[in-house]
Amino acid sequence: MSGGVEIPVRVVDIEQATQTVRRFRLAPIDGAPLPPFSAGAHVVTLMPAADRVIRNAYSLIDRAADGSSYRIGVLRVAQSRGGSAFMHDEVTVGTELRITMPVNLFPLAHAGRKHLLIAGGIGITPIFAMAEELRRTDAHYEIHYAMRNAASGAFVDELRARHGDKLKLYRDDCQEVLAVDAILPNQPLGTHLYVCGPEGMIEAVLEGAREAGWPEENLHSERFQAPPTGEPFSVRLAKAGITCEVRGDQSLLEALEEAGVDAPFLCRGGACGQCEATVVEADGELVHNDHYLTEADKASGSKIMLCVSRLKGRELVLDL
Repeated sequence: MSGGVEIPVRVVDIEQATQTVRRFRLAPIDGAPLPPFSAGAHVVTLMPAADRVIRNAYSLIDRAADGSSYRIGVLRVAQSRGGSAFMHDEVTVGTELRITMPVNLFPLAHAGRKHLLIAGGIGITPIFAMAEELRRTDAHYEIHYAMRNAASGAFVDELRARHGDKLKLYRDDCQEVLAVDAILPNQPLGTHLYVCGPEGMIEAVLEGAREAGWPEENLHSERFQAPPTGEPFSVRLAKAGITCEVRGDQSLLEALEEAGVDAPFLCRGGACGQCEATVVEADGELVHNDHYLTEADKASGSKIMLCVSRLKGRELVLDL
């Protein structure tokens, strides 16, 4: 099945956190408490646009103590494919949306001796929830948060108030650099690293950790990648006997959903593996954009992730 149970919610508060980030408080329409979740979890938000249903994954900031609401943070993306523009331009207090049940692909390793939290830009959203959970449990942690300038720090005041000197800020406009070669070496044995933010920053932090001798199992990252655009192509489902076109501005997953196929997904960002499909035939080159398949899987030409990858060619046939 697809994303599973959907929860109808209403937007009850909107906060303009920065010029480009809004925080939305979502309350269940039926008044029942929303499910608890662990720090690092996300929901997929379903947005009823005029011509389609837009589905985007957003990390959860927090849940009200009585379960009456969730908060999510949404960055307005300059090259939006619809989701962030819809949330910023169309959603007001009172707007009704649907969300999936929370899923956590970026959990805390609570057995860790120490927790090193590193965020860039809107990547602070799951890190904010992690830091709060670690604070409540009196764990050993520190936060490193990189941003362009003071105006782009969506959570700075709350982070300072909650975490004090455990928080270290880095501003591009002040020539403050997140120096991984100074942060990552000489951490206590058993420290776990969590990083979320722009792709380049994530890769630099993870590579720095590996060079500093960190074990791979202690490295954790989250990166929900938006499906890149490309040339249109045709997809045929061999078992279902369905053929549809994948436009240049939509993903394989979105095209199948538009055709009425209940395709599986959890993250819609190339991380979870839920939408993996077997390739029967590809008249062209598979363009892999996920972070789930191994290099051997990609080289085999036999697998593809529906949510972010596509074909550079004429027709793709899937074993679906």
